[in-house]
Amino acid sequence: MRAGARLTTCLSAWLVALACLATGADASPPPPAELSVVGGDTWHAGNVFSITWAPPPAVVPPILRARYRIRDPQGAPLGEGSVPWDSYGAGALMVPPVPGTYSAEVRFEDAAGMLGPAASVPLRFDHARPGATAVGPVPAWIGRTALPLRVHLGHPAGPLPLSRIRGYAASVDPTPGGTPCSLSDICSEQETTLRGGVAGDVLTIPTLPEGASYLNVVAVSGAGVKSATPARAVLHVDTADPVTQLSGAPEGWTNRTVELTASAIDSGAGMVGAGSGPQPLTAIRIEDAAPTIAFGPTVTASVIDEGTHLVRYYARDAAGNTDDGGSANGVVNHPPRTAWVRIDRTAPTLAFANSQDPDDPDLIRARIADQLSGPNLTRGWIGVRRAGSGERFKPLPAAEPADGELRARWQSDEWPTGSYEFEAAGFDAAGNVATTTRRANGVAMVLTNPLKATTRLRCQLAHGRLTGVAPYGRSVRLRGQLTTGLSSGLAGATLRVIERFAAGATPPVRVSTVRTGPGGAISLRTAPGPSRTIELAFDGSRRLAPSSAKPLSLLVRGRVRLHASAGSARVGGRPVIFRGRVVAPAGAIPTKGLTVQLQFRFGRSPWAEFRTVQTDSRGRFRYPYRFSDDDSRGVSFQFRAYVPAHENWPYEPAGSRPVIVRGR
Repeated sequence: MRAGARLTTCLSAWLVALACLATGADASPPPPAELSVVGGDTWHAGNVFSITWAPPPAVVPPILRARYRIRDPQGAPLGEGSVPWDSYGAGALMVPPVPGTYSAEVRFEDAAGMLGPAASVPLRFDHARPGATAVGPVPAWIGRTALPLRVHLGHPAGPLPLSRIRGYAASVDPTPGGTPCSLSDICSEQETTLRGGVAGDVLTIPTLPEGASYLNVVAVSGAGVKSATPARAVLHVDTADPVTQLSGAPEGWTNRTVELTASAIDSGAGMVGAGSGPQPLTAIRIEDAAPTIAFGPTVTASVIDEGTHLVRYYARDAAGNTDDGGSANGVVNHPPRTAWVRIDRTAPTLAFANSQDPDDPDLIRARIADQLSGPNLTRGWIGVRRAGSGERFKPLPAAEPADGELRARWQSDEWPTGSYEFEAAGFDAAGNVATTTRRANGVAMVLTNPLKATTRLRCQLAHGRLTGVAPYGRSVRLRGQLTTGLSSGLAGATLRVIERFAAGATPPVRVSTVRTGPGGAISLRTAPGPSRTIELAFDGSRRLAPSSAKPLSLLVRGRVRLHASAGSARVGGRPVIFRGRVVAPAGAIPTKGLTVQLQFRFGRSPWAEFRTVQTDSRGRFRYPYRFSDDDSRGVSFQFRAYVPAHENWPYEPAGSRPVIVRGR
């Protein structure tokens, strides 16, 4: 069998050779095309490689296999092997664990045993770690104008790997201890932040969150191997402006120099300088003048001149954040805070009106004006004193100001006749005061009292009397007249009628009104009620002086009734029952009642009291009387009940109508 096999093989080779002779083909196989390293013709961190090639063309004799050989950097062979031609690649090509540029040669072998020309591809291996890099100086605080942040990186320490430096991998993490790459030894191409080689050492960070962030940087070799230990830096970020407050600025106008103080606080970088960073400052700028600046959290400035001044105030923190409205590094700062300061040191102008209003002469007016702050009509006063007295002016009750005038009302009716001088004090909104005793035309402000037209009020009861007596329950008519000047009647005027009732009456006072008729005539009928005094008063007007009539006295008699049980009585017989009642409004009689005198007489003799009785709270009383004297036979007696004066009883004494009882 082995001999037969060899015969068959030889026969096949002979047939192939014969075919080659028949076709005239004597060329060797072509070199492998598109020979490449899996992972690219770059440096690799691992010493095991795989290579690939394109499918070879169909040739005669056909290609049976691919032979490969590994050579060291000096070209010396390190090993060889073969794979079927149709594998289109070879794997597990291992080079020694020494960095270097190795190579792989590949030849195609045909069925005739001929080898084609070699194709070669480099196998670049470097597993050496680059030295640690470093993070250049970063600001102690990173402010708004420092972004984007440019960070210079230090070149790796020690000798560079054979593959040199691809670049640097960086990460910014919210917590410490981060790493830029996902694997422990290798950084991928995508994870390599800077790919400009060892000299491409400027890292640009476009944005950063507020607070602390942690920068981690490693150098990456050409093979992707990273530094063993990351270089680290803490990035403190504060992009918020300091908060500045201004004190000393008055809310409104003032008449004094204003001392302003701006105070700034910052919860991030703070207002105390550290290192070579921006020096914190606070500033106040008045109008367009140069700002007053102080390094640190406070600054003071003074505003002196009159007028309205725009004040701007701002600060810069240790991170360089400034709200001055300017710009830095292409970043426009926020506008400064503003306040207004208004200063007016000039007193207002003040003068009394040139004349009194004829319809309201008691209204005292003083016009006030001020060009800057304007008048303050809520302050100021007008006073009066007797002319030439040298006394202090007595302030008058203020009236509602209007039309730029201070106003006060002088109740001239209450002042004696004579000349009076006036003074006014007026303020502007800044507190400046002006005083005057003159009218706008320069004349002294002096008035002669009385200012108003005088009035006269007369009133009387019937028959021209000031005192009258009226029965219980009767009304009384009052007549009178209100006049002004010589005797001009004042029609349509309102008078107050004040009735002050005698003690014990409820209510004690009653006030009503009555209007005068044509010619100022008064005709008034009083309402029934207790004894009283009646006063009529005219309160005056802005043009007319008040007046009052002489008080009237109206005495009202009480009322009492008496009844006898019989018109005659037997001497020594049954008694005669006397019953009666004091008439009064409900509730007017005291709870304990009133005393009533029972009186008698005969003929024209005077009345004589024979008994005093007490009423109940409704005024009722009762008394039995027995005739016992024989002299009473045949005599007709008159009896009456008499109510004398009582304390807190608002009626005059009164007796009842007599009743006649005859003795027998």
